[in-house]
Amino acid sequence: MIRKARVLDTGRVGAILSEFIDITDWMPRIHSRAEDISFAGMMIDWDWVHVFEDTEISGFVARDQSMIHSLYVTASARQKGIGKALLNHAKTISHELTLWTFVANENAQKFYKSAGFNEVERTDGAGNDENLPDIRFYWTEE
Repeated sequence: MIRKARVLDTGRVGAILSEFIDITDWMPRIHSRAEDISFAGMMIDWDWVHVFEDTEISGFVARDQSMIHSLYVTASARQKGIGKALLNHAKTISHELTLWTFVANENAQKFYKSAGFNEVERTDGAGNDENLPDIRFYWTEE
């Protein structure tokens, strides 16, 4: 169910990213949908992306070493354990993980805390493209 992304997955991975932006009121759209697909393709080319696929790809995680850059699940597939499965997969590859999420994304904060991540830093958002306050989370094997 979890596998490395292939070039042919680029459109689907980009669409999942775009969907989150489209349905999230507080998230500004700063890139076009075509740019989202292009970015997905770059992450796949860099060998960062694993996808969750059952009958179709319904989520993905993009990880470079210990840094999780993206973890998204389609709206219709949320609350079914897909995000947890992707995160657990990343935990099997790295002994420590770090990631950023936006302060406004309370669901993500609850999700990462329940997965054993701890908040280690908050910023005012000046360092991210969206200019939204964010939180850095950290996890390590015990």
